Parts: sequence; C-alpha cells; structure tokens
Amino acid sequence: MQKINSEKAFKIFSVITLSILVVFAFLPFVLIFVTSFTDEVFLIKHGYSFFPKKLSLNSYKYLFNNYYTILRAYGVSILVTTVGTGVGILITTMLAYPMARKDFKYRNVLAFVAFFTLLFNGGIVPSYIMWTRVFSINNTYAALIVPNFLMNAFNVLLVRNYYANNVPGEVIESAKIDGAGEMRIFFRIMLPMSVPVVATVGLFTGLAYWNDWINALYYISSPKYYGIQNLLIRLMNNIQFLKSSQAATMLAGREVELPSTGIRMALAVLGILPIIILYPFLQKYLIKGVVMGAVKG
Repeated sequence: MQKINSEKAFKIFSVITLSILVVFAFLPFVLIFVTSFTDEVFLIKHGYSFFPKKLSLNSYKYLFNNYYTILRAYGVSILVTTVGTGVGILITTMLAYPMARKDFKYRNVLAFVAFFTLLFNGGIVPSYIMWTRVFSINNTYAALIVPNFLMNAFNVLLVRNYYANNVPGEVIESAKIDGAGEMRIFFRIMLPMSVPVVATVGLFTGLAYWNDWINALYYISSPKYYGIQNLLIRLMNNIQFLKSSQAATMLAGREVELPSTGIRMALAVLGILPIIILYPFLQKYLIKGVVMGAVKG
C-alpha cells in the first residue's frame, strides 16, 4: 500500500511539474501573438503585456499591403521545404541502409566519412566558390535546396542505428531467399518498418529548410526566389532603415509611426505558424524515432 501511494504521489508531482514547464514554454508564444496585435504607441509607453488595453492590426496591414509578395514567398518556402525534405529523407535513408547491413564490407568506411563531416567542413568561402563558380546555382531553386541541408550526417547515423536495432536481420535474409533485391528490400521492408525515425528525420530536415535564410542570403539576389524567412528579414531591415533615416516620419506633412515592434512579432507569427500546425501530427513519432535511433547498434 505504501508503495502504491508513493507511486501515485510521484505521478502527481510529475504531472504538476511538467504542466508548469509546459505553461512557461507556451507563454512566450502567447506573448508574441498578443504583441503582434498590440498598438505600437501602447508598446512604446507600457512595454509588452499579455493583456494590452489597445489592440491594432497595423502590423499585419503593413505586411499584407503587398499580399502577393507574401504569398509568393510562402509558396517558395513550401516548395523548397517539401522537395528538400523528400529528397533529403530518400538520400539519408538510402545511405544509412548499407551502413546498417553487417554483411556490407565497407559499412565502417561509410560511417567514418559521415562522422568526419560532423567534425570538419571546408568553411563558408570555399563552399561559396564551389557552389557559385563550379556548379553555378546562383538564383535557382537548387541554391535553396542543395547546400547545407540536403543531407545531415547526424540524421544518417540516427537512421543507421534505428535500422540496426529495430529491423531484424532474419527478415532481410528471408526476403533475399524469396528473391527480393536490395531496392525491393529497402522500399518494401526497411522504410515501412522505420516510420518513426523517417518522420523524425523529416521533421528535423523540414524545420531546417523552413527556418533557413542563409542560403538565400549567399546565393539569391532575385526577389522571386525569396522564401518567407528571407523576405521577412528583408522587410524588417527595410523598416529599420526607414526609421533610422527618418524617411517614414513624414508623409503628406504628418508624422507616421511605423509599427516596428509589432511587426517583429507579426513576422515571428507568420514564420512559426505552419510549424505549430504541423508539429502535433509528427510529435508521436519524434520521441520514438530519436530514442530508438540514438541507441548504439
């Protein structure tokens, strides 16, 4: 009886503690959302508040004055994230497959090459020269997809360990006896049995592509290739320039106050909203994929 009571007390304590942590983790998102609808003058005078006395849509009106640009940027980000995540998952899982096969002679060599890239890289300048002068990917969608995020060595090792620990070798041997080739084994056995880790890698890769603005900064100069993150950063820079130069303080003889603080929050809302919508659907796979894939095989 005492053991049961202690377990019950521990569960209650755990639930209360985790609930408090969830609230503290969630409050910043609430503050961002509320601030994006707060009047700029109220923000300047009273600072941030969860319960502002004066609301305003000026931040969103400013952003959506040219709604076509915002929608086009969203389209670019969705396209790049979708294609990059899909191709990245395929490359990652296919590279991890031979590394997980104990009968593949060069699996340790592949593992060393993948792990080596986690420790060393060529640097920004050589990478820029290679992508721009050798492969000439400037102002193309390839510039937003291929560099940096298409394949990550950590994800490869994560998938390899998951294969080694959760896909029995007997299943592969049985498929080979039945005449299945390596491609058939991979697509019909390995991938269906690895949904958690594939979803986890997809989430990591998708987040990296969605939040990326570095590739566009380095390789993109044409506005039609701007993703949502890059566009929002440029909008914020333009607002700061207008405020610092005081070019926006006079319009038809009147003072105009650009809602710079509110716009920062509105930009954050636009940037994280799709991730918040998609994350609950992938959360159930995330923990299992990370935990099982992190165990050394």
